[in-house]
Amino acid sequence: MTGLLGSDGVARCPWGNSAPDYAAYHDSEWGVPLRGQDELYERLCLEAFQSGLSWLTILRKRDGFRRAFAGFVPEKVAEFGDEDVARLLADASIVRNRAKILAAINNARAIAELDRPLDELLWSFAPSGPRARPATMAEVPAITPESKAMARELKKRGFAFLGPTTCYALMQATGMVDDHLRDCFRAG
Repeated sequence: MTGLLGSDGVARCPWGNSAPDYAAYHDSEWGVPLRGQDELYERLCLEAFQSGLSWLTILRKRDGFRRAFAGFVPEKVAEFGDEDVARLLADASIVRNRAKILAAINNARAIAELDRPLDELLWSFAPSGPRARPATMAEVPAITPESKAMARELKKRGFAFLGPTTCYALMQATGMVDDHLRDCFRAG
């Protein structure tokens, strides 16, 4: 358990002890099963925006993202046009990356074309059966066969900016997999 104890005496995955924002996210959200189109669309977007950046940056800008992207309601974001893109590129409350902004809009449009609900599609890639709980962060994968398959399927369906690493981060964040370390208080 050494190295897992936070300054508050709570045993967490080590990253959860590195900042108060991380501790709150770790303790209440990360790894908790999440369903719902809007909720999963938000996570898809935030994970894509995180690519190449610190998750802490995204967490601290989450309210700004929610305002800028119409509460992550895909039907609303799918209607965004050039004026919205210009507005988003000027909005300091979010990550202003044109490719990621365009991917968020594109992905909202791709959701409208799905032949099944988004949460059903995404959750179809959750691994089944028992998995060994990791003892250290070194045992936590960045990519799995399931995340590769999810990324392939999403790309086939027109989604962008969602590779296997981003898909695995999404799976961790939304409880499709549970990578809390063995000695973390959240380990089941």
